[in-house]
Amino acid sequence: LGCQVEQLHGGLGGPNRARVLWHLVSGHPLLIPYDEDFNHEPCHRKGHKAHWAVSTGVLLGVRAVPRLGYSEDPELPGLFHPVPTTPHQPPALPEEGSAGAVYLLSKQGKSWHYQLWDYDQVRDSNLQLTDFSPSRAADGRAYVVPAGGVRAGLCGQALLLRPRDSSH
Repeated sequence: LGCQVEQLHGGLGGPNRARVLWHLVSGHPLLIPYDEDFNHEPCHRKGHKAHWAVSTGVLLGVRAVPRLGYSEDPELPGLFHPVPTTPHQPPALPEEGSAGAVYLLSKQGKSWHYQLWDYDQVRDSNLQLTDFSPSRAADGRAYVVPAGGVRAGLCGQALLLRPRDSSH
């Protein structure tokens, strides 16, 4: 696909949180295994509903927006976008544990729509992927299960994607 892939281990929290957020703020996508609820949002089913989602953006609730390089949305006061042609410095990232401060713009492959998912819900769903669904194991279909099973191959992992020529 013309991209380089970095496998992230240890979940989306702690020291990986800032790496994931800067990756998205820089305009690069993230692939995340998670348990999918009936509405495609993250849930906790011990991996029985494990699917992949792509996150292509982030919505940050910040106290202040840097003055240069951002413009306010004409239809949604208080929502600021980076101006593509202007150098801009990203705002300070909200601290971990700040309620409702970070949302991922994500899409599950079967869905037609992007959704905003609370970062902590995605992090927690990703961390509880432990088992392959017994009903799927018995349905006669062939599934691609990572070496070592769901826990070893998906739990606490994600893929950071960048163009091949990207230096970060």
